[in-house]
Amino acid sequence: MDTREQIKEKLIERGAPLFGKKPEEITEDMKFIEDLNAKSVHYSQITTYLEDEFDVEIPYMTFRRKVTIGEAVDYVLDLVENE
Repeated sequence: MDTREQIKEKLIERGAPLFGKKPEEITEDMKFIEDLNAKSVHYSQITTYLEDEFDVEIPYMTFRRKVTIGEAVDYVLDLVENE
């Protein structure tokens, strides 16, 4: 499994219970706010979890500007690869 897939899996694994969804229901093109009703606390919990999993610092406000799951995955991947 490549790093991008690992990031996506971990983001969905942590996000699913927060959004009241099953992991298999969450897709990369889902929008955090419109589709998942994400709140500030959700972003905070997800970024903290991903920081611990991938040993990288994720700027909260920049992460929060990502519209879709896929955009967030790509952003974290960029941080991990350029650490």
